[in-house]
Amino acid sequence: MLNHEERLDAVFRALGDPTRRALVERLVRGPASVSELAAPLPMSLAAVVQHVQVLEAAGIVRSEKTGRVRTCRIEPEALRFAEGWLGSRRTAWETRLDRLGDLLAEPDSSEGTTS
Repeated sequence: MLNHEERLDAVFRALGDPTRRALVERLVRGPASVSELAAPLPMSLAAVVQHVQVLEAAGIVRSEKTGRVRTCRIEPEALRFAEGWLGSRRTAWETRLDRLGDLLAEPDSSEGTTS
């Protein structure tokens, strides 16, 4: 079992490739065979299979083979995991920016004094 940090690294590494992001976008609409995933892409079926394997290793996609057809499905939990991490970072930065905004909005105490 991957630890928290390794799992997060695997998800972001898998999503770092535009082809894999396109596959995920397609699978969000519903399950698809590897052949269906490969059809609009300018690459071989074998290359698409390799991309699917990376997504599977990251836990983003699950596939099952029935006869000669391999059908892929999205695993929403992996995407929720990455979304949670991003959300916590966003919250931290929003808090910092709010504090900065408050500091910048405070009147400068040295403005009213003469030297």
